[in-house]
Amino acid sequence: MESKRLDEAKAMISDDSHTSQKESSNKREKQFQEGNTLGIFYIPRLDREIPIIEGTDEDELAQGVGHFSSTGLPGDNRQILLSGHRDTVFRQFGELKVGDELHIKMEYGTFIYVIEDYEIVDANDRTVIQPSREEEYLTVSTCYPFSFIGSAPDRYILYAYPKKVE
Repeated sequence: MESKRLDEAKAMISDDSHTSQKESSNKREKQFQEGNTLGIFYIPRLDREIPIIEGTDEDELAQGVGHFSSTGLPGDNRQILLSGHRDTVFRQFGELKVGDELHIKMEYGTFIYVIEDYEIVDANDRTVIQPSREEEYLTVSTCYPFSFIGSAPDRYILYAYPKKVE
């Protein structure tokens, strides 16, 4: 199912690249419904492309990385929250480091974020979700520990910010 969604996402994304979120914010006009394919989450260090699906229920997470619906999308100048399973889409997530890039490829352009920080929080900690914060940044979460069997007690959270134009 993930490969079908990835093909669907590849057919819709733009090759335009943006490091400045403001320059493309007016290009996004589409509203997404739960279960829709939004784009592609590309992790260069892992050379991994994962479809982004609207919603974070089991159905969506089984098909790719889920976009937490109440958070923003690239160009909204808000938090963007993506979640995925540690044993499927984020299998090698522990290999990522501060300074690594994360790309979000959308119909209206590609947005590049740089990992600046990470933390491990309790599975029930909802403070990492800040949809009203007026700052563009990407939060990516998955269950932790990575090798845990069963329902993991914690969440591994990455924080990435728009790549600065040099």
